[in-house]
Amino acid sequence: MTVPFFTFVGGAQGDWRIQSIDAIVGPSIPSADRLKILSSEQISTADAVWSFKGVVSNLRYTHRDEKENLVAKQPPLNRAKATCAAMILIKKSEAWWALSQDERRAILEEQSRHIHIGMQYLPAIARRLHHSRDLGEPFDFITWFEFAPEHTENFSALVKELRATKEWEFVEREVDVRVIREPA
Repeated sequence: MTVPFFTFVGGAQGDWRIQSIDAIVGPSIPSADRLKILSSEQISTADAVWSFKGVVSNLRYTHRDEKENLVAKQPPLNRAKATCAAMILIKKSEAWWALSQDERRAILEEQSRHIHIGMQYLPAIARRLHHSRDLGEPFDFITWFEFAPEHTENFSALVKELRATKEWEFVEREVDVRVIREPA
């Protein structure tokens, strides 16, 4: 089975115009005008200001009923109305990674209600999680969200709610990149 591999490239080209790059925790990333998302690791990044790679993997912290609910409610990406998006880059602390998977699950869902919070915003906000830690990337996760302009406030409420949880005490770097679909 082939693992879906994606590269997020900031530079002068791409279908997404970058509106803002905000460092929430830790240092930011350099400014860029456009974002392109490629579904391959074999790319030329000669004109890139930055690029981040990630793979789509299995859902690691979900129980079967949670996964079934996510699959049932999660809309597809690239919906015509979803012209707004956010790329959230996250690096967790070594203390997080020192925990066992069941301890991380307990913090993620039992204490922080991460899955429960996210479910409240479906189907208005579509998302895809990319794992980057094992690729040697500077961030552990790249989370990609898409939504229609009328759901921008909902998206802001979603990230505000997640950032107020116990789980976010383990985030040592977070960069929030907001974009709009505007083919060049």
